[in-house]
Amino acid sequence: MAEKNLILTKKQIQQRIKRIAYEILEQNFKEKEIVFAGIYDRGYSVAKLLEKEFKSISTIKTTLIKVTLDKQAPSQSEVTLDVDVKTLKNKCIIIVDDVLSTGRTIAYSLKPFLNISVKRIQTAFIVDRGHHTFPISADFVGYVMATSLKEHVEVNLSSKDMAVYLS
Repeated sequence: MAEKNLILTKKQIQQRIKRIAYEILEQNFKEKEIVFAGIYDRGYSVAKLLEKEFKSISTIKTTLIKVTLDKQAPSQSEVTLDVDVKTLKNKCIIIVDDVLSTGRTIAYSLKPFLNISVKRIQTAFIVDRGHHTFPISADFVGYVMATSLKEHVEVNLSSKDMAVYLS
């Protein structure tokens, strides 16, 4: 079994979530509503934490939605949302995932949002690995790290064992 190296502790993850929430507020303070669209499953968990923190510092209305797709075969899978896509018209969307590596998952997750007129789409991640092969960049990121393609970043968001590991 590969050795796990601790990259971020629970406290450090919470600090980064808080900082990202403030950055989102700074860039979107004139908005009436912000939609946090978490990519199921870990991205959705990050989006829940981020929305909770955002609500504690802002009076802007928030909506949390789940984006579901097959991360192993995103081009062949259907991308679904747990809300009617029409309700997102003219809204600011923050697409959230745990790790940005190649950008492939985020690129394919954009599909339902491209069929309607949204005000803005931004992205938020706990970790950006920097191996982008798709034209995706992180608007809000907790931690940027250089890794080899063979290394694996694991984000654990269970409240008891919250941490980020590199193996």
